[in-house]
Amino acid sequence: MAAGLKTVILLSFVLAVGFLLIILSCALWANWLPLLVALTFVLAPLPNALFAHCGGDEFSSSDGATGAVDLGRFLTSIVVVTGFALPVVLTHSEVVKPGACVMSIIGGGLVYGTILAYSAAFRQEDEYD
Repeated sequence: MAAGLKTVILLSFVLAVGFLLIILSCALWANWLPLLVALTFVLAPLPNALFAHCGGDEFSSSDGATGAVDLGRFLTSIVVVTGFALPVVLTHSEVVKPGACVMSIIGGGLVYGTILAYSAAFRQEDEYD
C-alpha cells in the first residue's frame, strides 16, 4: 500500500485535532495536568521502536518474536494504559474536572491512533530478491 499526500494531510489533521483537544482540556479548566496525557501518548511507541530491531534475522529458525520484542510491546502497553488511566485517576481524586478528563482521553486516543496509522502506512518492507 503506497501512502500518498492525502494520507499525510489526513494524519496531520487528526494529530492537530488530538493535540487541540488535549490543550483545550487544560486551558478551559485552568489545570495543566491533563497535558501529561500528550506526553505519555507521544512516548508510547518509543519502546516498541527501540526493541523492534532486536528480533531474529531471516536465518533464524524461530518465527516468533524474541524476548526483547515482547518486552518492548509490554512496555508500550504499560505506557498506553497509563495514558488512558491517568485522566480517570485525576478525575476520581477531583484534581481534574470530568469534561477535561473526557477531552484528554479522546485527544490522547487520536494522537496515539495517528502515530500508529503513520507507522503502519509508511512501514518499509524488507524484500530480498
